[in-house]
Amino acid sequence: MKNILLALLVAFTFIGCSSKSDENKNIVPKLVVGKSLADLHLKDQFGKEHTLNADTYKVIFAFDKTPAHTCNDFFNTQKPTYLQSHHVQFVADVSAAPSIIRSLFIMPGIKKFKHIVLLLDDKKTAAPYRKGIDTTKIVVVTVLNKKITDIKTISTKEELQKTVEDDSAMSYIAPVINTVMDSVTK
Repeated sequence: MKNILLALLVAFTFIGCSSKSDENKNIVPKLVVGKSLADLHLKDQFGKEHTLNADTYKVIFAFDKTPAHTCNDFFNTQKPTYLQSHHVQFVADVSAAPSIIRSLFIMPGIKKFKHIVLLLDDKKTAAPYRKGIDTTKIVVVTVLNKKITDIKTISTKEELQKTVEDDSAMSYIAPVINTVMDSVTK
C-alpha cells in the first residue's frame, strides 16, 4: 500500500511539473517589429491605469532585477518629468516575484520613485512581452503610431541615457506624428 501511494505521489509530481512547459508554447510574442502596442494597459506603482501616451516614441522594458535596478537608479537621479519630456514610458516586470515579496519589499520601494513605473505584475500578462526577448537586458522599443518600428537591447546607464536623450531628427518628429495620428484615430 505504501508503495502504491509513493508511486502515485511521484507520478502526480512529474505530471504537475511537466504540464507547465506547454503553457509557454501557445504564447504569441507582443514585442515584435510591426506589431501594435495600442492595447498596452498597465497600472503604475500607485495603481493608476495607463495606456501608451499619444506622443510616446520609446517604451523601455525591464524584465529582470538587474536591468530594473539600472533603469530605476538612473531615472531616480533625474527630474520627475524626465521620461515624459523625452517621450518615453518605462515598464518594469515584477511578475516573477512571489506576491508576498512584491507587496512587502518591491512595491514600497517602487512607490518611492519620482518617475512613473508601469508594472507587469501578472505572469500571464507578462509572458507575451517576455517571449523571444533577452530579459537579462534593458529592452528599448521604438514606436510610431503605436506600432513597433525597432527593438534593441542595452545594458548600462550610459546607454540608457543616450537612448532616452536621443537627439536624432526622428526623436523630434515621431512624437508629433504620434500625437497627430492618435487624434485622427479617435
